Amino acid sequence: MSPESASEGKSIRQTAQDALEKFLHDHELSFENIDENSLAVVVPGEKKLTTTASFAFGESTVTVNAFVIRHPDENDLEVYRWLLERNRRMYGLAYSIDQHGDIYLTGRFPLEAVNDDELDRIFGAISEYSDGAFNSLLELGFASAIKREYEWRIQAGLPTDNLAAFRHLTDPT
Repeated sequence: MSPESASEGKSIRQTAQDALEKFLHDHELSFENIDENSLAVVVPGEKKLTTTASFAFGESTVTVNAFVIRHPDENDLEVYRWLLERNRRMYGLAYSIDQHGDIYLTGRFPLEAVNDDELDRIFGAISEYSDGAFNSLLELGFASAIKREYEWRIQAGLPTDNLAAFRHLTDPT
């Protein structure tokens, strides 16, 4: 396909960027332009309240990167194994780590694939793989910190409601 879209005289990149921005507006997702070829989107969640995903448009592909969680405090090999086992079953995105061991979702898609249906699948995948995996990743990589936080909250007389998902780690019975 030529670099120009025959229907509107726009580049394929611009057509894909316009499709993404329309999708974001239609779904009332908050976003910010980073530069002329990339933007950051805030994807709401339940367990992980928000996931920030960047979309960078190149000559023929759009690259997606979404921060999931920082480097695990402990048990990092088990965390990475858990991620790799899941990569085999994932659509369009894969877990990856940066030079610090922080965990991301990454993917690359052809510009021609950027349409409402594919964007719906991509955002569904971001939500499922970030928000849906969040508590499991916390439990695997931050169990000691969760226990310390629980004990501190009990001693300080603070609520522990936000730690309810980890009651099996914190409840001595």
